[in-house]
Amino acid sequence: MQIAIPLYEDFTALDAVGPYEILSRIPGAEVVFAAVRPGPVRTDMRSLALTADASLAEVPSPDIVLVPGGPGTAEALNSEPYLEWLRGVDAGTSWTTSVCSGSVLLAAAGLLTGRRATSHWICMELLEAFGAVAVTDRVVMDGKYATAAGVSAGIDLALTLSGALAGDRVAESIQLVVEYDPQPPYDMGSPAKAPASLVESLRESNLVVTA
Repeated sequence: MQIAIPLYEDFTALDAVGPYEILSRIPGAEVVFAAVRPGPVRTDMRSLALTADASLAEVPSPDIVLVPGGPGTAEALNSEPYLEWLRGVDAGTSWTTSVCSGSVLLAAAGLLTGRRATSHWICMELLEAFGAVAVTDRVVMDGKYATAAGVSAGIDLALTLSGALAGDRVAESIQLVVEYDPQPPYDMGSPAKAPASLVESLRESNLVVTA
């Protein structure tokens, strides 16, 4: 079972690495990082790069695709080779998935038209502009399409997929191995809980993804 994580410049590290930590532990799973061109791909913080060991062309038929998000989504929206690859491989995937603003890329490729999907809260309007039905749930499943909300929600998505692919026992074992038991010191993990002033300041910051 091949799981492809297609990278692009300025993706958010946890969007890819969080799900990788979960999905790579499924028995029989092979996770491959790919990009338009192989080699190091910088994250949005620029101090870290992940290596794409393969080009997208070298990964023509993955069983599962997981598209990370990040500020680089804005540029990736203009990458026809990236979007065309998504369209091509989607025809044969068992699951086509995303984390954060990665769902905007799936929608831009025409894969989420009329489908329920989620994204980072900053990107919901853009997600709908590309034809998806935006939902604020942390993980949204619609047919073979599974999308996660912002960044850390990718871990929840990956555990959900693990259960669907290998059964609850395996997913529970993976959760225990990585000791995923969130107990954050702050209760500020969604715009519904945050002061309106903070939400608006972040909307106006350079975190916003634009087409």
